[in-house]
Amino acid sequence: MKKYIKGFYDYRFLLSELVKRGIRLKYRKSYLGIVWSLIEPLMTTAVLVVVFGALFDRLKDPTFATYIMCGRLTYTFFQNGTKGASKAIRSNASMIKKVYVPKYLYPLSNVLYNFVIYLISLIVLIPVMIVSHLGPSLRMWKLIPAIVMLLIITVGVGMILSVLDVFFRDIEYLWNVLLMIIMYLSAIFYPVERIAEHHLMWLLHLNPLYCIIDLFRGGLMHYSNPFWEYGYPMLFGLVCFVIGFVAMKKKQDEFILHL
Repeated sequence: MKKYIKGFYDYRFLLSELVKRGIRLKYRKSYLGIVWSLIEPLMTTAVLVVVFGALFDRLKDPTFATYIMCGRLTYTFFQNGTKGASKAIRSNASMIKKVYVPKYLYPLSNVLYNFVIYLISLIVLIPVMIVSHLGPSLRMWKLIPAIVMLLIITVGVGMILSVLDVFFRDIEYLWNVLLMIIMYLSAIFYPVERIAEHHLMWLLHLNPLYCIIDLFRGGLMHYSNPFWEYGYPMLFGLVCFVIGFVAMKKKQDEFILHL
């Protein structure tokens, strides 16, 4: 771990440049640029509120927009961060073959530039909360541990996927399927109380992303969360984080043989 921390410090400039490059590439040839990180979630949330609000009879509930926005922003970052990290080693194969740098910088930079975009996109929660008639409260402190745990989980899962993807190219397609399952198990666009008594509710509780989304909603919609929703995602994230970095350390010297 000391070597990783020292390497992170020594290559901090390269990491920052990779993050900047990722942001520039994402919005290149776009007139509005990074402003799309604000416009796009507002537009998609509006569509989801109309469609699923009508489906679940929640159009008259002003907080439903905040409910959906919390889930959508959180899941989108996790999706983009892990998908970008999974392809990071192969996408930078030409650079890896020419210059030695710690390999974990590539998936880490993919997660971090998506994290920057995610933090900017959180600004849209302000107008959505106003529309939902939700004001600030002391419960909003929950957003801090939720964001930290989300970043740790995304980095950990991204590292694991980036290692697996070098040796097994099918991981990219398998992960797309798993992401769809995770989305439906995160209660992003349907009211969770509709299935609260269902015998499969334990699958949502098993999903750490759902716990993080529920923390967001609890902080913004002013309700309390059970203690396990803090502990379980943190434990899951730390386990993934350690596994990801250990796998990267053990396998990074073999990457050149498979690129």
